[in-house]
Amino acid sequence: MNKWILGARHRTLPAAIAPVVVATALAGSDWNWIRAALALMVGVWLQIGVNYANDYSDGVKGSDANRIGPTRLVASGLATAAQVKRAAFLSFGIAAIAGIWLSLLSSPWLLVVGAAAIAAAWGYTGGKNPYGYSGLGEVSVFIFFGLTATVGTYYTQTGGVTALSILCAVPMGLLSCAILAVNNLRDRAQDELVGKRTLAVRLGDSNARKGFVVLLAIAHVSALATLIPESLLTLAVLPLTLSLSRSVISGTSGEALIPLLGKTGKLQMFFGALFALALAIQ
Repeated sequence: MNKWILGARHRTLPAAIAPVVVATALAGSDWNWIRAALALMVGVWLQIGVNYANDYSDGVKGSDANRIGPTRLVASGLATAAQVKRAAFLSFGIAAIAGIWLSLLSSPWLLVVGAAAIAAAWGYTGGKNPYGYSGLGEVSVFIFFGLTATVGTYYTQTGGVTALSILCAVPMGLLSCAILAVNNLRDRAQDELVGKRTLAVRLGDSNARKGFVVLLAIAHVSALATLIPESLLTLAVLPLTLSLSRSVISGTSGEALIPLLGKTGKLQMFFGALFALALAIQ
């Protein structure tokens, strides 16, 4: 596989795609394909930028030296730190261009939101005081890949924000957090050794596993809380949710957790597709 595709970590991209799909479906007849495409570009390239930025920052800090997860470009020597840093900035640049275009079609306030998103993406593991090393990664993911991605996309389509758009953002944010949670659970022992105090490290192994299951459970409940009868469609992915929950609670660890990252991403994509269908046909 091409090293840059490997570094982009495509298994995490559902966190960027699903919120846009759900928000666009919620917009109904007000949706505009150009704005939807631009919102999708912003989300996807921001996610890719985050992955490259994390690869660079963790690589130069030495945090990835003994990582058991997917191959990291800097730590493995597949690319230099400078090359990966440029890839991160290029990805952020593409996201910024799409965001500027989208702001011209909707509201200049999106420029502020976009700048905050890029700053948060870099600050996760970059800089002197990365907040990802303090257990705040899930909070940022919920805000930017849940609330901001979903409500922001809906706003660009309709020009307004509704209580329902905010409620629809909740399961998207929680499932995005679940992707990060299983990733950090896999790396918990190594992160603790290098002083990376992720939420999984702070909670401890047992509570981190329970927390993952809680994220999935609340995501399902929050979709049903929209009181849209068609949202029952999201229960079609319940077997996958239960399978993931059993695997995590059973104590699966180390390399055995790697496939669960991809399955959690698939859960968000399937859940998002069914949720979007429910919103579209309501």
